[in-house]
Amino acid sequence: MEAKAHIKKLKSILNQHNINYYVKDSPTISDIEYDTLLRELETLEKANPEFLTSDSPTQRVGGQPLQEFKSITHRIPLQSLANAMNESELEHFDNQIMKSLNITDVQYIGEPKLDGLAVELVYEKGKFVYGSTRGDGYVGEDITHNLKTIKAIPLSITKEPIPDIIEIRGEVFINKYDFQLLNKDRLRNGKSVFANPRNCAAGSLRQLNPKITINRPLRIYCYAPGVIRGDIQFDSQIDFLNYIPEWGFPVNPHIKTGHGFSFIKKYYNDIELLRDNLDYDIDGVVFKVNEYKSQEILGVRSKSPRWAIAGKLKAQQATTIINDIILSVGRTGSITPVAQLEPIKIGGVTVSNATLHNQDELNRKDIRIGDTVLIQRAGDVIPEVVKVIIKKRSKNSLKFQIPNICPICNGNVIRLEGEAVHRCINNVCPAKIKGAIEHYVSKRCMNIDGLGTKIVELLIEQELVKDIGDLYLLTLNDLIVLERMGEKSANNLIDSINSSKQSTLARFIHGLGIKHIGENASKVLEQHFKGDLSLIMNASKDQLLSIHEIGEVMADSLITYFSKNINQLVISKCLNNGLIFAPVKVIKSSIISNKIFVFTGNLQNMKRKDAIDIIESYDGKISSSISSKTDYLVLGNKAGSKLKKAQDNEVAILTENDFYKLINDIKNT
Repeated sequence: MEAKAHIKKLKSILNQHNINYYVKDSPTISDIEYDTLLRELETLEKANPEFLTSDSPTQRVGGQPLQEFKSITHRIPLQSLANAMNESELEHFDNQIMKSLNITDVQYIGEPKLDGLAVELVYEKGKFVYGSTRGDGYVGEDITHNLKTIKAIPLSITKEPIPDIIEIRGEVFINKYDFQLLNKDRLRNGKSVFANPRNCAAGSLRQLNPKITINRPLRIYCYAPGVIRGDIQFDSQIDFLNYIPEWGFPVNPHIKTGHGFSFIKKYYNDIELLRDNLDYDIDGVVFKVNEYKSQEILGVRSKSPRWAIAGKLKAQQATTIINDIILSVGRTGSITPVAQLEPIKIGGVTVSNATLHNQDELNRKDIRIGDTVLIQRAGDVIPEVVKVIIKKRSKNSLKFQIPNICPICNGNVIRLEGEAVHRCINNVCPAKIKGAIEHYVSKRCMNIDGLGTKIVELLIEQELVKDIGDLYLLTLNDLIVLERMGEKSANNLIDSINSSKQSTLARFIHGLGIKHIGENASKVLEQHFKGDLSLIMNASKDQLLSIHEIGEVMADSLITYFSKNINQLVISKCLNNGLIFAPVKVIKSSIISNKIFVFTGNLQNMKRKDAIDIIESYDGKISSSISSKTDYLVLGNKAGSKLKKAQDNEVAILTENDFYKLINDIKNT
């Protein structure tokens, strides 16, 4: 028992030192002293393995490298935020909040918007059980093994009350100083350096081997809860953020609360002034309505909450020289002029290229080769030329004109009336083929893993693929001889291609890259034509225009695409080589059409996902939180705080049996 007690004591001491260092920013012992205590704990646990637990500080790295990341569905979606690009848009946000809540004074919480990677940490009975990336907001990747390497993330919650379940959301990042040290170390060891802290943080969390991740100086600031079940609840964002450091979670010290637009304006300006002095990169300021009750009343849009907004900071700028202008050819044949710049750092990122968009933009700004120009990262991401510094223009500067010959295939280049873009019209242009294939295999489309840019280029160079249909004709022998392609990689790629043969019609249509037809339009077409591709291909313009979401431009684009013999042949090639589509879940109008359902607790006779699928199949809607707009609360075992909120909002409450009866009534209607 002495060993057990000593192990418990050492774990407590080490956890407290982690809180002192990462949460309170006031370490009380040196790194050497910390490592000595950690080694002592390791020795004791090895001698007494029966006392080793998963929340021990020694277990931050364990197990073998993963083969792949598993998917995790978020209980509550991790939505993105709407953006405000200027002060007037922030003021409009405030006005809309006041109008919606019917009040004249709103309390907001302001937070620096870190340029990192959003994650979710899930604790059950105080133990860290898993963590995931944001992903698409609904489904993320399981990165538990990498998150455990971050010492700032507690492996257990020990301070009472301990929730049955709590989800903590945060942003993982690397501060500027640590990033510089990491790159210096990589240079000394002959390794390539990371482009910027964000890419480094994101790449570190997506390592299959946690022993790599633990050597990266990752940090985290936590900013919001997901699901909370148990004896503790919070009334506001600031209450939550003030409390969780007691559990060991770091919170950004620059978070503040205040009232009205005057606070929003002042906080935004203060953070902008502070920006360059912060030890980490930010790309904006987040404002949220502080009270959770008000957040629930305001509700959410399909992609973002109505109660929060990201105020984007002014783009960071620098001057440099345009050394040359080159042309980039996209999958639709669009030709984009790109400025090759004298490399310059903007906001911690080295910029060497900037888009010039099109010939009209070149002419409007009078951009020439050899010009000194003002560059900015638009939205802190995309480099663009703001203007030419005319006073510094050289006599040797050269005007640039997009040629009428494609730089890749020497095919004809045209500019259609009404379009700003020049296009290569050669259907077999290698650049168009490459772009089309890269789009088709992307995650949002057919999700064929292993077909990166270099492999696609090799396949085209070796004339193994001329269109997307040829992907399904590739053999192991075709791939194994390619440069950078070993037997294992070749087998994995063949497996990935074969897996893609069972997909959805919506993904396939999106993957075809039809002009003006994106992901949502593809889903609309799949649903309207009940998953029948031939009906879509042969649809008349009137049939297409009868669909609410399809406009005239989209209809014309679809008809043009499917009328071309070459496109018909490619589609046939895909279908003839095993591509099949999952049956479409038909959405039927019913008495619950557009009715909003919320679930609480655990259903005994059905998985919640299956229940949600049933509701959506009858045109019902799902929400994660109770508001005045909620129609039904479905009550499972161990119902949480949603029950009381539903009662307060006079929401209809269904027991599990009531819910099944409702669904059966609909089915029998």
